[in-house]
Amino acid sequence: MVFAPPQRLVRALGETAPEGDDWLERLPEAAQEAVARRELTVERVQVPGGRSSLVVLVRTADGTPAVLKLAPRRARPESERAALAHWDGRGAVQLLEPPASSGTGAGAGTEGVLLLERLHPDVSVRSLPEAKALLEAAGTLRRLWVDPPDGHDFETVAERTGRQARAMRASADADPEVAPLVEAALAAREELVAAPPERRLLHGTFRQSKVLSGERMPWLAVGPDPVVGEQAFDLARLVRDRVEDLIAQPAGATTTRRRVKRLAESLEVDRERLAGWTLFRAVESGVRARRVGRERDAELLLEFAGWL
Repeated sequence: MVFAPPQRLVRALGETAPEGDDWLERLPEAAQEAVARRELTVERVQVPGGRSSLVVLVRTADGTPAVLKLAPRRARPESERAALAHWDGRGAVQLLEPPASSGTGAGAGTEGVLLLERLHPDVSVRSLPEAKALLEAAGTLRRLWVDPPDGHDFETVAERTGRQARAMRASADADPEVAPLVEAALAAREELVAAPPERRLLHGTFRQSKVLSGERMPWLAVGPDPVVGEQAFDLARLVRDRVEDLIAQPAGATTTRRRVKRLAESLEVDRERLAGWTLFRAVESGVRARRVGRERDAELLLEFAGWL
């Protein structure tokens, strides 16, 4: 089988690929090797798939349905492996191939390759009515918030947002139109990282489309970019889910504030901290989208951020 990467993946990685990166060119050969090493039977490549990895539906040697995922190093697949191993199926997809004994490293032939429990890839929480979707997503997120393992190598919220803040400042210098929102977001971040209320292992990129239907449990999270920090940071991305629908509503700003309040109360998170992280993450995403030419996405995100 020819493992041609879906166009969605090609476009997304093209926006972020460093100069000289050849991961996409090497991907078909890497996928063939990963399949052969594990004696897998390939069903199909998942299309449109994700924005940071190739997802292949496979069966193991004993016929068990599974998913083979291949991701470039910049997508931090080994961090994902370590988080999935720590969750061990609690609220998240099950890792079928254990990490090396060192904890976050990969064994021979596994770097950037994850073999995962097969969920229903076309059925996410996003398919539910909005109120039910938020309820199920929040319940899944609560199960993921656990203490990180001792001696972990996960990035912290302060570290990740510090890198993002530097890129945001550069964008604001080059684009004065976004400067006021960027300054507000950076000010919020400075206050938030000064005194985080807890340190939990977080999903990192949690949203409705990252929660898929399963057999073992009704809903399980996939695709983490794990980070250690406060719960409000993780919940902030969920606040803006279906942002295009929020923007289209005459009362979108009111609905957003109500959503912040409802999610904060249901998950026992401080409402002001949730609003602050929601602002920062929306501005960061909007500025990044603008930087790579996704003007429609940038417009939606920055308008949403303005409500906060």
